[in-house]
Amino acid sequence: MLDERKLAVLRAIVEDYVSTTEPVGSKSLVDRHGLDVSPATIRNDMAVLEEQGFIAQPHTSAGRIPTDKGYRLFVDRLTSIKPMSAAERRAIETFLGGAYSLDDIVLRTVRLLAQLTRQVAVVQYPSLSRSSVRHIELVSLAPQRVLLVLITDTGRVEQATVDLPDVAEPESIAHLRAVLNACLDGHQLAAAAATVGGLADRIPVTERPNATAVFSALLDSLGERHEERLVFAGTANLAAPDFGKGLREVLEALEEQVVLMRLLGEAASPSVTVLIGAETGLQGASVVSAGYRAGGQAVAKLGVLGPTRMDYPSTMGAVRAVARYVGQILGES
Repeated sequence: MLDERKLAVLRAIVEDYVSTTEPVGSKSLVDRHGLDVSPATIRNDMAVLEEQGFIAQPHTSAGRIPTDKGYRLFVDRLTSIKPMSAAERRAIETFLGGAYSLDDIVLRTVRLLAQLTRQVAVVQYPSLSRSSVRHIELVSLAPQRVLLVLITDTGRVEQATVDLPDVAEPESIAHLRAVLNACLDGHQLAAAAATVGGLADRIPVTERPNATAVFSALLDSLGERHEERLVFAGTANLAAPDFGKGLREVLEALEEQVVLMRLLGEAASPSVTVLIGAETGLQGASVVSAGYRAGGQAVAKLGVLGPTRMDYPSTMGAVRAVARYVGQILGES
């Protein structure tokens, strides 16, 4: 266990190294942070921190830099996450508030997060498996063709063109639409799929062939594309020298959706999660993520991937704020 002074020294080393990229010496700590002790005392504290693996000396004549273990303790002992300024909050609201579709929301979110954090931003689309039916629309395209539109509470829109075996009268399409919405509205997609099979009894016998074709297309829409979709932005931020030999692994991770999904974790909570260094499986990388909500539940994750030399309080604040705004926008859309 470290006493408060050693924790303060570690905190100062992390903050200085993140801001300057230079190894930190004892004299600079005293000069910059007003620790009210001599450089000799700070050197003794740094020796203890190094012995316990929280800091390391990259060169014999250099100061110290944080290790993954040091960053971990720094993050775990954060007393607060840096809040967004009023100007930053207004900018987020304005930028995300202008979105006109789910695709636009996701693209704006990932661009905004990359700009705010200067890291690689990753945003997961709301999962269909966690979504519920908000509305089903049927639009006549021709006497024997309709457009089926499924809208979820998380903003997803699935469309399918359905060829009908018989000519469909406007009244029969309207009745089928009413039955679908009355029976499926508010149901999670998995439950909705199970309900569709029992809807035929609500349709007149003469209209059941057309209804069956629509039901089949609807089941395809409810059951398909359950893969998790991710988008990312800000890869130019990887040009910083922090990654070194680990850059190739990071680039490969960005290409592998499964790896990114693992790093983002489960969308079970809106709280901020931080993985550092070896915890990510990537050399010299950290991931800060948070779940965002829609329809009263966590539906997906967003976050950033960057070097372990990261401004954690600011990055965590930005990720948390953007996740909240995205949830609000999806809830209002």
